[in-house]
Amino acid sequence: MRLYAALFAIGLAVYGVVAWDRIWRPSPAPHFVYQADAWLHGHATIDPPLTGDDWAKVETVALDDGTELRGRRLTTQPVFRALDGHDLPVKRIRRSVGKTAYMSFPPFPTLVMLPGAALGGRAGNDVVPTLVLAALILPLALLVLRRLSTAGLSRRSLGDDLWLVATLAFGSVAMFSAVQGKVWFTAHVVGVVLALIYAWASIEARRPLIAGLALGAAALTRTAMAFMVILFVCEAWRVHGGIAAWRADRGALLRDLRRPILVFAAPIVGFAIAGMAYNYARFGSVTEFGHSYLEVRQQAQIEQFGLASYHYLARNLAVAFTLLPELSARPPYLQISGHGLALWVTTPVLVLLLWPRDRHPLHRTLWLTVAAVALPSLLYQNSGWVQFGYRFSLDYLVLLIMLLAIGGRPLTRFAKALIVAGIVVNLFGAITFDRVWTYYRVGGNAYDVVVAH
Repeated sequence: MRLYAALFAIGLAVYGVVAWDRIWRPSPAPHFVYQADAWLHGHATIDPPLTGDDWAKVETVALDDGTELRGRRLTTQPVFRALDGHDLPVKRIRRSVGKTAYMSFPPFPTLVMLPGAALGGRAGNDVVPTLVLAALILPLALLVLRRLSTAGLSRRSLGDDLWLVATLAFGSVAMFSAVQGKVWFTAHVVGVVLALIYAWASIEARRPLIAGLALGAAALTRTAMAFMVILFVCEAWRVHGGIAAWRADRGALLRDLRRPILVFAAPIVGFAIAGMAYNYARFGSVTEFGHSYLEVRQQAQIEQFGLASYHYLARNLAVAFTLLPELSARPPYLQISGHGLALWVTTPVLVLLLWPRDRHPLHRTLWLTVAAVALPSLLYQNSGWVQFGYRFSLDYLVLLIMLLAIGGRPLTRFAKALIVAGIVVNLFGAITFDRVWTYYRVGGNAYDVVVAH
């Protein structure tokens, strides 16, 4: 127990020191605090003035027949699209009654900000709660890795597991995300914490209720994380005999699976109903959480291709796997694209995943889950801009660390050197991102413009 407490203290100290001047005030994008304050006042709408961007805004207009309609104006054609999806010419609009703002992100992290909002209202601090949650990543990661060892799925020593904990906490994009506050990064930190709880509960399908609660909360934090459902279902199938049990007595297998699957599914259904009801109350659609109503520069391409499309795949693959820093002989000597650095640059030890020594059945399950969680982000209209590294990888990075653990390839001096290199890289990012913009290229470069579109 002392080790886990010490890991939490180390995480809090390191993140706190790197965050430093940010600790004493709210971040520039405290959306979850604003939403918490709105909830405490009994409504979902966010009253002006607003801080930060990426707010969903629904316009109410008065039509020529005297009726009022809620929706948004399109930029690619002269129409007004109502909440129910039907379009009408803008010439029928007599006047704008006004716009209503909503938070456009899945709402679960708002719960973390309720105490601060209760004390300070919209001035509540979002940085400190994010740091505290981020510090939990270290002990929770060790719990997951030790659970893999107990289950006989990993042969790693405690020392090896501590190296992997350091990889996740300090040698990945979790590092720069943890010290920002801000709605986007807070959501990632909450997502990683929930992913760790879910992974711990899903190993051998030992804790179906906890797994269901964690997955339901994760889906209302980072939507793509809903696809982590594969991990628990496959583990339940495996520990109950899998294909051999199916061939021997499928009826008995289904009876054995019924209870854990139902216990697992019950909280997920509860979270799903709550989320869909919340979406419908705001936007008239159970699947709309607000991103269709963002007022952003990509609005035209969103109207043309949608929020998710094959059209965005090539750009997102480039961002995830090919982006390198630009080096020069003049100060500042290196610059990083606003799209960030490739995943293998920020966490170089992940290259070991290409040559696992052991291939346990969990190996296939984890890779299938990674692919399912990663695909929505790879098809999404936003690459993660502006970022130090590919932050969307945090949706499945816990699973990649688990793959390193069960892969069995020894953590040699070379592997540990890769981990240390990742820590150095991410420490640089955590210190400089949103502080020293000299090192970042966030506009005016032809490559950035091409990749952004």
